[in-house]
Amino acid sequence: MHVSFRQVDWPFASTFRISYRVQKVAETVWVELSDGPFIGRGEGLEVFYHGETIDSLLAQLNAVKKRLEEGISRSDLQQLLPAGGARNAIDCALWDLEAKRAGRRVWELANLPIVHPLLTAYTLSMDSPAAMAEAAGTARDYSLLKLKLGGEGDVDRVTAVRRRRPDAELIVDANQAWNESQLREFTPQLAQLGVKLIEQPLPADQDDPLSRFRSPIPLCADESCQTAESLASLNGRYQYVNIKLDKTGGLTEALRLARAAQDAGFKLMVGCMAGSSLSMAPAFIVGQYCSVIDLDGPLLAASDVPHAIRYQGSRMYPPEPTLWG
Repeated sequence: MHVSFRQVDWPFASTFRISYRVQKVAETVWVELSDGPFIGRGEGLEVFYHGETIDSLLAQLNAVKKRLEEGISRSDLQQLLPAGGARNAIDCALWDLEAKRAGRRVWELANLPIVHPLLTAYTLSMDSPAAMAEAAGTARDYSLLKLKLGGEGDVDRVTAVRRRRPDAELIVDANQAWNESQLREFTPQLAQLGVKLIEQPLPADQDDPLSRFRSPIPLCADESCQTAESLASLNGRYQYVNIKLDKTGGLTEALRLARAAQDAGFKLMVGCMAGSSLSMAPAFIVGQYCSVIDLDGPLLAASDVPHAIRYQGSRMYPPEPTLWG
């Protein structure tokens, strides 16, 4: 098998801010696995809060290139590399290659006979209340808005957006920025503003207070939920888990996490670290199990891949086989 990989950057249409990071570009690694006429592709992004960088992903890929050239199964891959962006890119390329060899769609290989369009959130970067309200007004085509928050001033941010978009469904993502006092202060006010879900309000290693807190809004674990092994520590703290392929290290583990989380009584959200339609395509498969979808990476970028996923407002359609899977 011929193996190639490279860095591919996707500039954001505008500067993107969350509580602990400012980005102007989404840096990705692309993996291509060629077997005769068949080429499988995958895209991965660094899990930056685990210390991953594009350079570290490329180093991981270089370290396993010879093994990949010899041929490897998705099961073997789970042991070869840890969960993260590099394993995700390889795993998704292996799924794509398997589907092309078999002449079937990936969702069929994953035992889904049919897939349906999804309703994705559209993310508003963290900013001043006035700027976020303006962004919400510009995003009239999107019925589900996800607001990036950061602590002080968050209720004002949500209030401003709600006034501008009384029609929209709202979810918020604190990205670990709140403390326990803010959690208890903000959540009743956000419930009155109609917020439907709060992602990761407390730092992942400081979320013990959630077990003593009865939230009026469902809470979703993001940074606190990485792979299926994370689930045991989430009981009694969160009602949802956010599955991202870069965190799980690929579609294989993402599907395992989705099924294990459902069995444990959690509701499911699928998210992304940004990226092109090549990242969104395998996450779309996971989205078939989820009640909350956040796969808007290409909507935030200045450009996308050829044969990109089709979005119609918030509605996201299945990937074409010329793209992936």
